[in-house]
Amino acid sequence: MDNFIVSARKYRPATFETVVGQQHITNTLKNAIKNNQLAQAFLFCGPRGVGKTTCARILAKTINCTNLQPNGEACGECDSCRAFQNGNSFNVHELDAASNNSVDDIRSLIEQVRIPPQAARYKVYIIDEVHMLSQAAFNAFLKTLEEPPNYAIFILATTEKHKILPTILSRCQIFDFNRIRVEDMAGHLANIATKESIKYENDGLHIIAQKADGGLRDALSMFDQIVSFSGANVTYRAVIDNLNILDYDYYFSITDKLLGEDNAQTLLLFDEILSKGFDGAHFISGLSEHFRNLLVGKDTATIKLLEVSETIKARYLQQSQAASTSFLLSAMNIANQCDIAYKQSKNQRLQVELALLKMCHLLSVFNLATAPMPQTTAAAPQGELKKKPDTVAPAPIQAPVAPVETPVVPNNAPQTYNRSTPSLTPPPVTATPSIAPPAEAEKPKVSFTANVHAGVTSVKIPSLKDLGKQVEEALAVEDDPYLKGTDKEPFSYDEFLQLWTDHGMKLKAEGKPAGVYTLFTSVTPRVVSPEVFEITVSNRVQEKDFRDERPNVLNFLRTSLKNFSVEVNAKVEESTVVRKPYTSLEKFQHMAAKNPQLIDLKNKFNLDFD
Repeated sequence: MDNFIVSARKYRPATFETVVGQQHITNTLKNAIKNNQLAQAFLFCGPRGVGKTTCARILAKTINCTNLQPNGEACGECDSCRAFQNGNSFNVHELDAASNNSVDDIRSLIEQVRIPPQAARYKVYIIDEVHMLSQAAFNAFLKTLEEPPNYAIFILATTEKHKILPTILSRCQIFDFNRIRVEDMAGHLANIATKESIKYENDGLHIIAQKADGGLRDALSMFDQIVSFSGANVTYRAVIDNLNILDYDYYFSITDKLLGEDNAQTLLLFDEILSKGFDGAHFISGLSEHFRNLLVGKDTATIKLLEVSETIKARYLQQSQAASTSFLLSAMNIANQCDIAYKQSKNQRLQVELALLKMCHLLSVFNLATAPMPQTTAAAPQGELKKKPDTVAPAPIQAPVAPVETPVVPNNAPQTYNRSTPSLTPPPVTATPSIAPPAEAEKPKVSFTANVHAGVTSVKIPSLKDLGKQVEEALAVEDDPYLKGTDKEPFSYDEFLQLWTDHGMKLKAEGKPAGVYTLFTSVTPRVVSPEVFEITVSNRVQEKDFRDERPNVLNFLRTSLKNFSVEVNAKVEESTVVRKPYTSLEKFQHMAAKNPQLIDLKNKFNLDFD
């Protein structure tokens, strides 16, 4: 009986054409070989299982092939290709840096580089997991990597490019390998299944490809496992059962329960999922992915982002029509918050159940938010005229205190707002109610008059201009920082200066900035009139400081001197900037202005400036 060879080794690509999902790299390497433009060092980086070491071996075999094909591929039949395939080539050396990462290992490699290739054009050194080399090993490798012999080519492979020294990166051509797409991986698994005469379902292969997360080697390992489990029949159910994956049916069913606002069935379905050994965090993460796929399926432009089989894609498209975009976005947000708080919660099951119950009531919340508000009639405040239908006669308005007189109202009386009710013809009545806020001098007073006679109501409302003026006056009164008073007792200039200095010392004790209290301790106001004073400041900054402090100092002076007519103003001193002479010509003109004879002396001797 032949020994079993795992699919990852048995179907490892041997040519650039058979590499899966890395066409941008294989095309570049083939063109470099055909055009004889090979670099001295290559760096292949990317996640595990995407073909880095495989491409390095194919490159090493191809560049030494003596019968290169027109498409840039190795022939596989020459002595060099057969030696490489049998594993006994003296011109290709592989080093695992994870276990050979010392300086001595690199020095041994450098000694081998000095030996030229045997019966081949190049000598290739493949160093896998190169990021595991020590700092000293990297430094020992630098010089050889920068100036190797013309027959030596280094191919470095790593999964963590950020751990490699920048000096190493600058000496290599860098190739970034991509994660292999689900479609490419599923197609490769289907080809292997066909060659091995294994029955399969496309849905099952897509589940394997999604579980592999971009790594083809992981996908092939799972494929071999499921082939052994299912007896060479890779079905969707076999993949779900063997890999312990939550079935799509669970997510479709629970979404139907959420859209139907069925709390009980939702919680029972979640309990069934937990009873099968699935973790709550895994479930909520998969539910978020399910909502994302439903949202993607609602637009024809984004359907290509669904990395599922055609059967599952049809189910996604069907359910996406039943779920609104607002529901999906809100449910995704709730699931995301639950996923974040899951690990920190002491009752993790309650976190998921609470999130599911919130999702169950999303549609009710949306309906409540979009429902029209009921129209209610609030009771009119006292003194306000209430508008009634035209068919109902207005109730008579009575004055609250004094009896109402009934003078005759002329027909040409001005009316601003009229409502006629021909059913009633009472005698003319005039009522003038007035509404005012509490008696405060600062508050604006708004009033209106109403005239009712012969079923006609006339309301006179103040204009917006007058009302705005009253509000501005009231705000001006409220924002006025100065104290009001009528005292006007005489005072002396010395008393004023003493209080002025005292206020400055008070500001200094309060910790005010030096620029503020210096105005009161070093600047002496001059008398403009018996009750008006003025200080002179040197710049606009000091003027602003005094303007900010002016209400406080005036209130202090007025209350202390018992004279509310005291005023203190600030004036900026206008200083003239004198420009000093700098050049030789300016210095001469400056001296000539003082002594005009210098000009005659200059002209007489025909002098000039250096």
